[in-house]
Amino acid sequence: MRIAHIANFYGPTSGGLRTAMHALGSGYRERGHEVLLVVPGERDVVEDTPYGTRVTVGAPVIPGSGGYRVIVRTRKVRRILADFAPDVLEVSDRTTLRSLGAWAVQRGVPSAFFAHERADGILAANLPAWLRRLVSIEALADWHNRGTHRRFTTVVCTTEYARAEFSRAGLHAVKVPLGVDLDRFRPRNASLEARATVATDDETLLLMAARLSTEKRPELAIDAVRVLRERGERVRLVSAGTGNVAQHMRERAEDLPVTFLGFVTDRDYFAQLLASADVVVAPGPIETFGLAALEALASGTPAVVNAASALPEVVADAGIAAEGTAESFADAIQAILARDPLKRRVAARARAETMPWSATVDLMLALHTSQLAATPHP
Repeated sequence: MRIAHIANFYGPTSGGLRTAMHALGSGYRERGHEVLLVVPGERDVVEDTPYGTRVTVGAPVIPGSGGYRVIVRTRKVRRILADFAPDVLEVSDRTTLRSLGAWAVQRGVPSAFFAHERADGILAANLPAWLRRLVSIEALADWHNRGTHRRFTTVVCTTEYARAEFSRAGLHAVKVPLGVDLDRFRPRNASLEARATVATDDETLLLMAARLSTEKRPELAIDAVRVLRERGERVRLVSAGTGNVAQHMRERAEDLPVTFLGFVTDRDYFAQLLASADVVVAPGPIETFGLAALEALASGTPAVVNAASALPEVVADAGIAAEGTAESFADAIQAILARDPLKRRVAARARAETMPWSATVDLMLALHTSQLAATPHP
């Protein structure tokens, strides 16, 4: 099978989308399939990688996005796809690449659209307040999702939370949970040396692995540290990530024990930090999955997550869901820390072991096989 996966918002500092594309591509290749990835970048490049042939299309940076790029040369993408002649097409983008669904239909190629984010959540987080008062966020999201649903053979959602906005509009979507690399992320990665680079022995180590952008609500984690300090807790929050509100977050945390690492390029060091932390904090309210939290569980570290997001589905009893206030996050962190340290680590790892990447790959290949069987040749 020849599988093409096309995406925007993919780059050196991107998180879950990049990880998912690489894991799926590697899994497809291990099972004998041919894989093409088309992504935006600074300039046109073709590379052979462990997760498939990666074609980078030169694309402009979106102002204020923290460096993300969006492909505008869609005609070039169509030529790349025509040369590859995929049996199935996967698209991870709600913007300029959504039209590729029609390209696939014209050629009798089954297509799967990955809903990696909720349209209503993105609109609510980015539209100005005055516009939100004039238009219905849900109506706009439903209109957008109906257009997406028409273009593709299948819509794939990673959680029930992500699928809910399609169900609300009466649209069918398939649930395929993402996974985690259980070999890379393990409790045995815990390192006193790595922990000592960011915290002292008498500090409780909290880790936030998230992009520093408005919709991720990083200020909830920072403000929770303030609350915990007022309660007499000795905590240290480490932020691993960058984004367009990074400077504002540094100013907000100026008098607090918060360390900003920026984007951590050393994957081994990042895995050590995840396993060495006492709690991982995931404050984003519109996360449709939250791979960093699942990687934390695989590392034996429990997570405190936003109750409004999909993360309560992902972490289950291996974490605690908090309402969207600093006080609620502080309460949840203290509740996690009150649990037996060994039991909470065992529970975290056990939850992660139910969600390997191999299961995601198997589900997607089964979906593609059924699509091919049901799609007539053009």
